[in-house]
Amino acid sequence: MSKFTDSLEEKLMPIAGKIAENRYLTSIRDGFMVAVPLITIGAVFLLLANLPIPGYSDFMAKTFGQNWSTFFMRPFEATMSIMSIFVVFGIAYSLAGHYKIDGLSTAATALVAFLIFTPFIVNYTPEGAKKAIQVSGGIPVDWMGSKGLFVGILTAILSVEIVRFVVKRGWVIKMPKGVPPAVEKAFSALIPAAIVAIIIDVIRMLFAMTSYGTIHQFIYTVLQIPLTRLGDTLPATLIANFFEGLFWSFGIHGANVVGSVMGPIWLALAAENLQAFQAGHPVPHIITQQFHDMYMLVGGSGSTLGLVLAMLFFSKSRQVKTVGKLAIVPGLFNINEPVIFGLPIVLNPIMVIPFILTPMILATLTYIVMSIGLVGHPTGVVIPWTTPPIIGGLLVSGFSGAVWQIIELVISFFIYLPFLRVVDRQYLEQEQAMAVESQKG
Repeated sequence: MSKFTDSLEEKLMPIAGKIAENRYLTSIRDGFMVAVPLITIGAVFLLLANLPIPGYSDFMAKTFGQNWSTFFMRPFEATMSIMSIFVVFGIAYSLAGHYKIDGLSTAATALVAFLIFTPFIVNYTPEGAKKAIQVSGGIPVDWMGSKGLFVGILTAILSVEIVRFVVKRGWVIKMPKGVPPAVEKAFSALIPAAIVAIIIDVIRMLFAMTSYGTIHQFIYTVLQIPLTRLGDTLPATLIANFFEGLFWSFGIHGANVVGSVMGPIWLALAAENLQAFQAGHPVPHIITQQFHDMYMLVGGSGSTLGLVLAMLFFSKSRQVKTVGKLAIVPGLFNINEPVIFGLPIVLNPIMVIPFILTPMILATLTYIVMSIGLVGHPTGVVIPWTTPPIIGGLLVSGFSGAVWQIIELVISFFIYLPFLRVVDRQYLEQEQAMAVESQKG
């Protein structure tokens, strides 16, 4: 087992290291982190406008008037509906920081590039008409939201690379000494921004000559739809979770590594669910970012809250029980580094088995109960991953979600228990041996 573990570590560590240190994946992750607080706020306002409480809408309408929901929907529209703008800015800013070039001007340039790619045409259906007409002069919110995410990601990266290329060759306006730094930065950004605008506009014109019409439509049809369909499948989710657990077993933050790749796809699926929820339509997707965070990681990566409870109530080893006491409070908020490194799970061939298997079993069972309608699909409401179990299930899937998380906790408890007993027995024997030696001394 030791040779197998060493061999696996030798092969996986370089791969995981390259993924974790990849500047593009890191920037994409950081870019989404810029958007997450804002879209979380928007999602909460949407939830308040659509609380699943009988009589809630009628009460609010009688109290505040028929248009009461406008108060809650405006923050939603100003955040979730234009999430791609925040993502573009965040990715460009992060990648610019990696290259040590001015972050603000580069991010602003990337945002302009994204708007150049975006057609200033909206579909409008007049009252009484059956067909929509195209109206120029407006920015379509569709491409500002989840549908524009992939174009936004690619545009941000391309814009920063162009700026870097130009700056590296010194093609910037240099001001004389004594000029205020703000003025110097403004003028030095002129040429790089102009070159970005020209290149992006040429690309836009080339796509206008195709049957797709815009790069948005091309990327959405050729890339985003296939990837989101793949990310919405159970096998892809299980594979992603397998590697997440495997990386953690060697002390590498698996959630960051896997999240850099799958995060944009799962977040796009969540946004589509949220749009359907807002419109009162059936929620289309089961697997989203919330499915991963709330139902696969009950207590953190590996769904270790059940393990922590087993450590508290069924362990005999003083070390295991102490780690359980330290890990229970963070575990309630899905933070489980104390148990991962304290028990430990890292490089522990016995505990790695349930650590990888438990989330995969929970994911499979959750997918089944959601498919047959016993538990509601995640509505797309974005909540922090630190939301405690039961509360998290209630917010993303209603009462059935909260009940299911309790059942998941019980399942994970019994999966971990036999493996914990083996480790607990080992620690107990060591403690007893040390106690005997200390008495002899």
